[in-house]
Amino acid sequence: MKISHMKRAMLAMLVSVAAPAAVHALPTAAPVKAQHSNSVIALTDANVVSIEGGAPIRNAVVLIRDGKIEAVGPADKITIPATAEVVSMGGKWLAPGLMNMHVHLGLKLPGAEGAELASETDPQMALRMAANARRSLLAGVTTVRLVGEEHGVDFAVRRAIDKGEIIGPRIRTAGEIIVPTGGHGFLEADGPYALAHAVREQIKQGADWIKIAISGGIADTHGSISAAPMTDEELKTLIDVAHRNGIKVTAHNGSAEAAKQSLDMGINCFEHGYHLSDANLKQMKAQGAWLVPTIVVSQAGAREFYKKIGSPDWYLDRVDSTGKDHWAVLQKAIKTGVNIGLGTDQFPFEPNGGTTATVAEAELYVKAGMTPLQALQSATTQTAKMLGMEDQVGRIAPGQYADIIAVGSDPTADISALRTISFVMKNGKIFRDDAHGKMAD
Repeated sequence: MKISHMKRAMLAMLVSVAAPAAVHALPTAAPVKAQHSNSVIALTDANVVSIEGGAPIRNAVVLIRDGKIEAVGPADKITIPATAEVVSMGGKWLAPGLMNMHVHLGLKLPGAEGAELASETDPQMALRMAANARRSLLAGVTTVRLVGEEHGVDFAVRRAIDKGEIIGPRIRTAGEIIVPTGGHGFLEADGPYALAHAVREQIKQGADWIKIAISGGIADTHGSISAAPMTDEELKTLIDVAHRNGIKVTAHNGSAEAAKQSLDMGINCFEHGYHLSDANLKQMKAQGAWLVPTIVVSQAGAREFYKKIGSPDWYLDRVDSTGKDHWAVLQKAIKTGVNIGLGTDQFPFEPNGGTTATVAEAELYVKAGMTPLQALQSATTQTAKMLGMEDQVGRIAPGQYADIIAVGSDPTADISALRTISFVMKNGKIFRDDAHGKMAD
C-alpha cells in the first residue's frame, strides 16, 4: 500500500500539533522545563538497580550529558560539574526505562469502541496515536515496538517524536501486518511474489521489522487460531526477502503447526503463541527465536479493559477458551529458557489488574516462573537485545541513552515496585517528576 508524499506531509503536520491527552492516574503538575541538548544533569541521592544481577549502587549519582549517561557510581566517586542541573531523587530506586514489544498505538478491537472508530480517518488516527504515545511515555515506557498499524501513520508519528514535535517513546515499527487474503490483518497478498512485494513496500517506508500473521486471532470472526493457512513457498519467500534486507520477521501466531513451519524457515519471533507445543518451544530455544507473550490479554486483569470498550460475548468467549493454553505455554516457555521480550497488546498505560498493562505483564511473568530480575530484564536488557540495541538502551551505564525511571523500592526484589513509577526520563530529558511537581506539557 503506497502513501503519497502529500499525505505523508499532512500526517506529519497533524501529529506534530496533536493536543496532549491526560494520563490515567497521573497527578496534575506544572510543566517540565525542557533541557537543552548540551545540558548536563546529575541525578543524586539515588539507588541504582543492578540490572545484570549483583549488588545495587547505593547513594548513587548518575551524570548525564547530551542525552546520554556519562558516569554512574557512588556519590563519593562521581564529580558533579558546577554547571550541572542537580536533581535529587530522594532515595528512589532508578531502573532503565521500560520497553514494550507489542504495541498498537492505533488499537481497534471488536466492540462498541471499535465500532465508533470504524470510520476513523488517517488524520484522526494520527492524532489518537500521538495522544497514546504521550501517555505511554509518561507511564514509564521509553521504547516501543509497533506491530501493526494502518496506512503508514506509524511512520509519521515516529518522525514527529524523533523531531521533538510530539512526546512519545522511541519507536521501532513493523508497519502494516502482511497476511494472505482473509488473514489476521489488513495488508493482504497472495502468492510468493505478491508477498515479497508487500515486504519490500514496508521496508521502503522505513519498517524496522516485518510482521505477518500465520494463524487466526482472538479478534477474528473467521479463521482458526490453530490453523496454518500460508503455503511453504509463500512463507519461505517472505522470510527470505526480509532477511536479505537485514530485517527480522515476527508473526502473530497461536498455531503449533504454523510455528513448526515458520521456524523451519528461520522466523525470528512469535507474538502471543497461544497454543505452542513443547516441541515448538524446544526448537525456539535451540534457534534463539523470541516469544512476546502478551499474556495480559487472556487473563483476568484485562476484563476491565474489555468492559470499557464494550467487547461482545463471542470475543470474550474466545479470550476464555484461549487463556488456559496461553498461560500454560508461558510457564513452559520460561522453564524451557525461550527468549522472552515483554509485550502487552494493550496500550502500555492501559489499566490492568490495578496497575498498567506493562507492569501487569511483568508481574504475570513472575507468577509464571520468572524471578523479579528476569521479569525486569524482559522489559530492558532482553528487549534491547531483541531489537539489536544493546549498545544504546536497556541499562543505566555509560554510553547508553539516559532512559531512566524511578520507583519506590528495588524491583529486582519485588517486581511490583514498578507500580510506583514517579519519574520518567528519556534521552536525558525529564518528562515526569512527581516529587518536584513536574509533568511534560
